[in-house]
Amino acid sequence: MEAGSLLRSPIPWTPKSPLRRRLGPTFPRPIRALNSDSRYRGPKPQRNWVADWVSNNDDAVRSLPIYAGGASLLAVLFNRTVSDIALVADASSSQSRADLLTLGLAVTNILAGLVWLSIRPKSISKVNPEGIKCERMHSNLPNTLLSELLWAWQSLLDVTCCRSLVIVYDGKCILQIGFAAESSNGDGKAVSVDADKLMQGSLYRGVMKSGVQSYLANLYLYPGKSELPFLPSNTQAVILQPLGDKGITIIGGDTVRGFTSADQAWISLIGEKLDSTLAKYVDNPPLAVQDPVFK
Repeated sequence: MEAGSLLRSPIPWTPKSPLRRRLGPTFPRPIRALNSDSRYRGPKPQRNWVADWVSNNDDAVRSLPIYAGGASLLAVLFNRTVSDIALVADASSSQSRADLLTLGLAVTNILAGLVWLSIRPKSISKVNPEGIKCERMHSNLPNTLLSELLWAWQSLLDVTCCRSLVIVYDGKCILQIGFAAESSNGDGKAVSVDADKLMQGSLYRGVMKSGVQSYLANLYLYPGKSELPFLPSNTQAVILQPLGDKGITIIGGDTVRGFTSADQAWISLIGEKLDSTLAKYVDNPPLAVQDPVFK
């Protein structure tokens, strides 16, 4: 009976609200802004106090071995004085042998400190290019090509340490912009790019043969610097980026090792883009005769 009555009893059920037809567009709910008092509670980078102290007190740290060695020498002399031991070393005495070892270590510390003070890393800083500003372009360049060349120049100027840009393609100087070496004639003009002479040099041939980017991190150390007379004399670093098998982009910087690995990879992508664009106009009449435009 109890089971039957339980089965016959109604089961409570609450129907869901009927679906409404949305007449208008659905807009995302506004996100409530965080309170101004909320703070970042995630992991915070730890600060190395020892490394910071060493970097801020470089001279004192380099002199520590000298102080330690001098203090050791004074300690040995003081010990022999108060111990009533003759200052003359005696090989048969264990104390003399120990003092000799201590003196050797003290002298080693002093010499190490002197070496630390004499060898210092050379600070790397930007230099002002010794030259004049130049903007030479091939005559009658299409507007599309011209805008892309100027975009590449402005991008390199804003993001990297680039101060000079030269583009040679299909045996012609397409663009020379930025700082350039001043002509020896004293007329206040920039040294023009001799494309034929550049293509005969070892730098150009080496880059075109390898087909990959060449980075001269410290141009002063490379004898091939003489092949780039159109760059300012104090150009610090140079990137030679091939443009396919028909041209090259020469980028001069104002800082030794100023181009990072990310800059080099990005310049490689820009070189591929310029090569694709220049290939469309290489056979056009405007590039048939070189007539630089001075601006």
